[in-house]
Amino acid sequence: MKIALAGAGAFGEKHLDALRQIDGVEVISVVGRALEPTQAVAAKYGVGHATTSLEEALALPGLDAVILATPTQLHASQAIQCLNAGKHVQVEIPLCDTLAEGEAVLKAQQETGLVAMVGHTRRFNPSHQYIHNKIKAGEISIQQMDVQTYFFRRKNINAKGEPRSWTDHLLWHHAAHTIDLFAYQAGPIVQANAVEGPRHPDLGIAMDMSIQLKSERGAICTLSLSFNNDGPLGTFFRYICDNGTWVARYDDLVTGRDEVVDVSKVDVSMNGIELQDREFVAAIREGREPNASVAQVMQCYRVLDSIEKQLAV
Repeated sequence: MKIALAGAGAFGEKHLDALRQIDGVEVISVVGRALEPTQAVAAKYGVGHATTSLEEALALPGLDAVILATPTQLHASQAIQCLNAGKHVQVEIPLCDTLAEGEAVLKAQQETGLVAMVGHTRRFNPSHQYIHNKIKAGEISIQQMDVQTYFFRRKNINAKGEPRSWTDHLLWHHAAHTIDLFAYQAGPIVQANAVEGPRHPDLGIAMDMSIQLKSERGAICTLSLSFNNDGPLGTFFRYICDNGTWVARYDDLVTGRDEVVDVSKVDVSMNGIELQDREFVAAIREGREPNASVAQVMQCYRVLDSIEKQLAV
């Protein structure tokens, strides 16, 4: 399978690392904003083609699929561009930063019948898979999820500490992880409330936010987000269930009493990004809908839209 990777930044390299672990996959092009650093990334991973034009990459002979790790504001339009070119597409989270754009991607996927998947990595982290398997087996039921998403990011920089060409967003990016995961683990969301703190004078975004969710089964979720938190950094998920409590930190899991849970046998890898990419490749090969398809994650973006409208009042 021949894949192009668009977005040669910090997260793009995570995908390139992951794709190296999947048999029968070849990355044939890397697409970036500036040619020289894009060529450097292509050379690092042994990819023979580097370009600043997604259109050029889409025209390469034999290309099957594209992974988009580009700026948020480009995700929807580029996903539609890939689908219209006859290519399967995986879009990094978030799918969009307006609901209309997300619905347009869904429409394009339905019209083309191609695989269109969104990088909702939490569905694939072994820690969250462990909880999901227990829920499916009827062993536990979530009563509450308490989630903290914390960064210290008062400047517009990426995970490598480099300047970004776009502005990150607590609601449309970071809250999307938890809102989708809560629906995936606890069922459809029927209520969502939010408040936000002061907006950054230069970036124009809220630097702190609090969100409450309720599922139709009655489970609740409390999500706190901040770009002002000076450590520890990352997202921490506490699952309070009717039969146990667990805390997930990316691919790792402990009980509520801080006892380590072995999740090494949950899947073929401990790397959530690799597992996400494996699902994308498998869905294409098997001609089926992937986990975290555009259709499956659209409820998340509809909830985000409703929260944004609340905050605008």
